[in-house]
Amino acid sequence: MASNPGILTEWPWTPLGNFKYVVVAPWAIHSIYSFIVNDGEDRDLSYFLIFPFMLFRMLHNQLWISLNRYKTSKGSGRIIDKGLEFEQVDRERNWDDQIIFNGLLFFLGSRHVSGGRNLPMWRGDGFVITFLLHAGPVEFLYYWLHRALHHHYLYSRYHSHHHSSIVTEPITSVIHPFGEHIAYFLLFAIPLYTMALTGTGSIISYAVYVTYIDLMNNMGHCNFELIPNWIFSLFPPLKYFMYTPSYHSLHHTLFRTNYCLFMPLYDYMYGTMEKTSDELYESSLKRNDEAPDVLHLTHLTTPDSIYQLPLGFASLASEPHTSTWYMWLMWPVTFWSMMLTWIYGRTFVVERQRFDKLKLQTWAIPKYNLQYFLPWQNEAINSLIEEAILKAEEKGVKVGEELNRYGGLYTRRYPQLKVKVVDGSSLAVAVILNSIPKETTQVVLRGNLTKVAYAIAFSLSQRGIEVATLYKDEYLKLTKSLSATKSEVVLAKGSASKIWLVGDGLSKEDQLNAPKGTMFVPFSQFPLKKLRRDCFYHCTPAMKIPKSLENVYSCENWLPRRVMSAWRIAGIVHALEGWNEHECGYAMSDIDKVWEATLRHGFQPLILNASPNKY
Repeated sequence: MASNPGILTEWPWTPLGNFKYVVVAPWAIHSIYSFIVNDGEDRDLSYFLIFPFMLFRMLHNQLWISLNRYKTSKGSGRIIDKGLEFEQVDRERNWDDQIIFNGLLFFLGSRHVSGGRNLPMWRGDGFVITFLLHAGPVEFLYYWLHRALHHHYLYSRYHSHHHSSIVTEPITSVIHPFGEHIAYFLLFAIPLYTMALTGTGSIISYAVYVTYIDLMNNMGHCNFELIPNWIFSLFPPLKYFMYTPSYHSLHHTLFRTNYCLFMPLYDYMYGTMEKTSDELYESSLKRNDEAPDVLHLTHLTTPDSIYQLPLGFASLASEPHTSTWYMWLMWPVTFWSMMLTWIYGRTFVVERQRFDKLKLQTWAIPKYNLQYFLPWQNEAINSLIEEAILKAEEKGVKVGEELNRYGGLYTRRYPQLKVKVVDGSSLAVAVILNSIPKETTQVVLRGNLTKVAYAIAFSLSQRGIEVATLYKDEYLKLTKSLSATKSEVVLAKGSASKIWLVGDGLSKEDQLNAPKGTMFVPFSQFPLKKLRRDCFYHCTPAMKIPKSLENVYSCENWLPRRVMSAWRIAGIVHALEGWNEHECGYAMSDIDKVWEATLRHGFQPLILNASPNKY
């Protein structure tokens, strides 16, 4: 929102929320119906293709979003180091509004503008006219409109909304108030309307021109430099006719320079070209991939979780992961994305952060949660993790957070590893222990007995808290592992305890048989399915992160905003403290020491909501 919003700020369909696409539905249905039932001159291909072209534009923009986030996470060519935040993601989530707006105007033009019907596939004269008019009137008028929008009166009411984003993303290019978009469309309509009036229009000319605008807009708002300098060396005058991402980035940081649309010619003509443009361009091109200090390895969970990655849909990634009905409509794309990850078969960078002096990166392993339970996938998964650890060693990473159970496999195989492998179990245990009310005398431990589960049971026994199990096999495993007495670990099928520490393997019947008012505290990395409205559900082991942890604009799986899993935080704390030890295999760091260090660095425990079935 602009600092002092003017008239025509909101889009007309804003009250419709996610149902805004219904405004396009009548036109889309009519165009498809007309194409099917008519023939000959009454069948208008250009009218029919408007809706598919809208979908193409959305896909085109999404590809730029994913590319920009991938490249800026890696670091090569990055222009500005400052990170994104949730505020910017929320402000830019309605980037498709301008596609809806343009689509409606194209539908209207096709029906009611002379020369807008039954366009041929191609006409060369219209194509030439379009780009001559763009280079002349459109670029010239935009330049002066843009300068006018930087006048205090218009800037405070309209254009300041766009400039709220200092670190730009491709979609930042279309984040403007509705009134501003009307002005822009009137400019871009000059070539389009001229083609219609002169009868020189064609489907390809319209499509290419609009795609050119989208491409240049998206490219110019990337936060990485991608135009190689050999292009300008080969044809020096090109610098007057094509801007670069770093060129426009200076406009967003300095505000009063580099006003042009796509052609810097007008900045040169009127003396508004920033003198450091070439310097920033060269320095950005020279930036290589960033070597992180802390590497977090993660993997995909469900097939549709790929959309929740920061590289996926920005609006979905900025909210906790939930399964929604409309994601089923994406199953063809989901299927091919699964095939792509299977074929690509390599870890890839998904995001970066900065905390204190540490550079953090997250790499995703192209495997889904289900594959971790398939024995024949173990070798492939271990190979990918091993490859990632060795790559981290090569890059000089200090701490690598591994996610494959007991990572001692890798430290034994490579005893000279400088990168410290941390599985985060100690902090996960600490978070669980500090989630239990102080007056607790007994807890129920239920679920698959993992390294974390055994450590929790041992720590509780040391504190004099009785650990109850529901099944004999779990009881025998715990007593054997802990050398515990019956007073510390008990077999109690009908336990009245209302503190249940649960992991993967908790059955539906167990959950339904728990006493009313039970607090379920998961000790696994995956959340519990909530079946009871009369019980309390804690989230998986996690903590709130400090405000000084930068570039956090996506949620970690199902966790709330600015909340990070204990396993991930543990690696950061390990690096901050400079601990020179692995925490993997059966080894575990001192739980109290890790907890105190975590609190000292500003991470905060989560507080359980007082109402049932919420946290």
